Amino acid sequence: MNSLFKFDEEMSKEFGTIIGTDEAGRGPAAGDLYVCAYCFKKEFRTSLSEDELETLKILNDSKKLSEKKRKELYKILIKCGHFKVGTIKPEIIDKINILQAVYIGMQTSAERVIEDINPEKFILLVDGNRRLPNFKQTQQTIIKGDSKSATIAAASIIAKVSRDNYMEKLSEKYPEYNFKKNKGYLTAEHIQAIKKVGASDVHRLSFLKNILN
Repeated sequence: MNSLFKFDEEMSKEFGTIIGTDEAGRGPAAGDLYVCAYCFKKEFRTSLSEDELETLKILNDSKKLSEKKRKELYKILIKCGHFKVGTIKPEIIDKINILQAVYIGMQTSAERVIEDINPEKFILLVDGNRRLPNFKQTQQTIIKGDSKSATIAAASIIAKVSRDNYMEKLSEKYPEYNFKKNKGYLTAEHIQAIKKVGASDVHRLSFLKNILN
């Protein structure tokens, strides 16, 4: 296994079960925020083929992998882990701001995983440098955690692939914005579409103030 698994193994010696959490969709101006909390099953390697174990060696920050590799890993990760994916709607993001939405999504997803696996001892690894303010149990922030911890990397891939699939479906409903290509980010093409036809009900209006004014 790669260095990300070794990182988690070292952490587990002190803290027990490792749960990682990460998000996808913090920056886009359209679509839901997706958040995942992930924990590898005990003895997960025995459930995987040699090819799957080999593929798992490339596990890393979802942004460093091609779409094809992310999808390959996604299929493996859903087999060998306990995870929950939470979503936050654009209107909620507009109401409470994106940072608070990330906090809520991470905490809710993590609590659902904890409830499912009921670990005796655990630590929640949070990607980034901000602790979850209302999470009362053991947690640790890991800057660039999705390139250091296997569980955070797994959470990042589950969140990213889940959100990309959702944005592709949105693109069918709102073809004028080409969400399949831009995933809700404000590309030049996306901005032009907003200026031409206006914002949709899946846009985050708080992200569009400079465009709509």
